[in-house]
Amino acid sequence: MRDYFTILRDHRDYRLIWGGSVINLLGDGATWTALAWMAITLGDAKAVGVLAICYTLPVIIGGTFVGPIIDRFSRRFLLVSDSVLRAVVVASVPLAAWADSVHLWHLYIVAAVYGLLKIVPLGAVPAVVPDIVPKDKIHTAAALESIAFDAAQMIGPVLGGAMIAAWDAPAVLVFDALSYLLFAGCILAMKNRLPRPEHVKEGPGVLANFGWGPVFRLLRKDLVLLSITLAFALFNGAMGMMRVVQPWLASDILEGGATTLGIILGVNNGASLIGSILAGVIKPKDKQMRNIGLLQIVSGAALFLLFLPGLWPVLLAVAVNSLFSGPMTVSSQVIRVARIPVELRGRMMTFMRTLMNSTSPAGAALAGPMLVAGLYHPLIGLMVALAAGPGVVMALAFRNKSFTEELGLKPKTAEPAPANA
Repeated sequence: MRDYFTILRDHRDYRLIWGGSVINLLGDGATWTALAWMAITLGDAKAVGVLAICYTLPVIIGGTFVGPIIDRFSRRFLLVSDSVLRAVVVASVPLAAWADSVHLWHLYIVAAVYGLLKIVPLGAVPAVVPDIVPKDKIHTAAALESIAFDAAQMIGPVLGGAMIAAWDAPAVLVFDALSYLLFAGCILAMKNRLPRPEHVKEGPGVLANFGWGPVFRLLRKDLVLLSITLAFALFNGAMGMMRVVQPWLASDILEGGATTLGIILGVNNGASLIGSILAGVIKPKDKQMRNIGLLQIVSGAALFLLFLPGLWPVLLAVAVNSLFSGPMTVSSQVIRVARIPVELRGRMMTFMRTLMNSTSPAGAALAGPMLVAGLYHPLIGLMVALAAGPGVVMALAFRNKSFTEELGLKPKTAEPAPANA
């Protein structure tokens, strides 16, 4: 735990970007609650479904265009511009509410703009972290990023609900707009100007190094990065299925209703946050890829418990799955930062996170029809295969590969032999 306080105390720029991100993420979590509430009051459940599509699907489109831009322009300019633009868009809802002219199409546009630009900080922030913290602090910084996401996922919706009850839904969007402006202010206050990567070329050959081509060429020749990308994409597909399975279990199998669903989600989010906190304690190791594979095996294999009847196996499955997924993600971030060339860091981070954000809704889309068709047990088997299977492959493929030099680890020195008497 001391490492968390140390990095926030000693590295002002990181403290600013992380602190701004935390407030911004809380605002985002609260805003989804407010938008969903406004959609259900203005329309019906179908309106909330359309809103959810507008909120998530544009992430894939945004990632396609944003990645190359992150490596082409100043990250400071991109992050500030994104924050100001989204602040204006979000603030348009309370302004419309003040004029008593809020419509569903307006909410859909706001959600779509959010989804379209969501990938900007998701790709840019991890790309600049190696520029503002020392190499030996990358692991701690990655853990703090994961903690911020998990904490916001837990607290944001609760905060949104409380603000709706106290001041109505438009007030939540005022808070979110201010959180975007606060984040922009934090970026502007940083001493590091967050310029574009120094290795970006100018001149006739620039097009050969722009776009997604260099990313795919790197993945084709780097088995480590390719393995992480594919393994995590498949894992997230299983987690998308899990998001559909949880409410179905609570409603149709456990017959506990909303209260049971709340317990399941609470255990899920709590275990995920604990896992992220513990992730900072698990330092990078020589056999880092093997360890990532082992963490993924445990996290995915926990879903086997869903074959058992009753609430407790479900809670245990959710807890173990979430607890081990945090360290898995943080451990991989250290390797990604070490292996990705600085001029490709923004694009590669964006590509990985866009792919992971796309497989989750794909998994959810598959899970619904399977449950309706009575294929619960085959679905659980598929989830286990997608979540744990890549971990098995990774652990075996990289069981002997050393990352000591690459991660800047200190090799163990042999103890001197005792002197002869």
